[in-house]
Amino acid sequence: MPARRYMQLDVFACSAGAGNPLAVVFDAQDMDEAAMQRFANWTNLSETIFFLPPTTSAADYRIRIFTPTLELPFAGHPSVGAAWAALDAGLARDRDGRLVQECAAGLLPVRIARRDGISVPSVRSPRAQPRAVVAPDWLDAARIWGAPRGTLPPALWNNGPDWWLLELADEAAVRTLQPDLAAIAALPAGKLAVFAAADEGDAHLVVRAFAPGVGIAEDPATGSANASIATLLHQHGRLPGRDGRYLASQGRELGRNAQLELHIDADGQAWVGGQVQAPLRGTLDW
Repeated sequence: MPARRYMQLDVFACSAGAGNPLAVVFDAQDMDEAAMQRFANWTNLSETIFFLPPTTSAADYRIRIFTPTLELPFAGHPSVGAAWAALDAGLARDRDGRLVQECAAGLLPVRIARRDGISVPSVRSPRAQPRAVVAPDWLDAARIWGAPRGTLPPALWNNGPDWWLLELADEAAVRTLQPDLAAIAALPAGKLAVFAAADEGDAHLVVRAFAPGVGIAEDPATGSANASIATLLHQHGRLPGRDGRYLASQGRELGRNAQLELHIDADGQAWVGGQVQAPLRGTLDW
């Protein structure tokens, strides 16, 4: 089997070692689903993407996204990383800062901002929708694992993947939360994102995301969950920042200090983006 190009990226990262790691496999057209899943399990990263030829001329590139245990139709940090990698590897060339990504969730618009010679991608999330699922009593209590709740009720949202979203009272409640991972794993979807307004600094919102139901105790930076949170806040007229744009901080508790750029556009759809670093480049024999 020929060696394939391989990269490992840090997404939503202002420097190497921050953000969320992403494994990137190029030239994957002769890998079947079982081989992709085995490799994604082997990397032990929250997500691995595989580049494939597009199935439509409307797309600039196509990816499949895998966690260690399953394939996802959409995920934020793999999509942001994929756009950056497609440009870096010469698989695609943006047109006036625009690309189109093909993935299992469909065709997703991508924007490329250029800042001091750096390409900063953002991807439009599939439109997030709440699911008609009643939260269990323990998730709807005034305090959760000792932390005070915010005013928004817990809800299950979907923009490809499902995420339970739970507002906590303040940044300290988010930062110090000691979650019961077994209880989260038992939820429908097995994932919970908690958030609160930031006290100070550049970020407007602090977020933590737990996904033990899919084998990830805590994710350092989660584009899909943040896009759903942005849509939820927009729905309630509580978007922070200005002009529908704000910065979310995630992953500090894991030493990753991710910075996610969120934007709600005129159609009410969420975009998520950020800087990407490439600390590892090489070849893969799998």
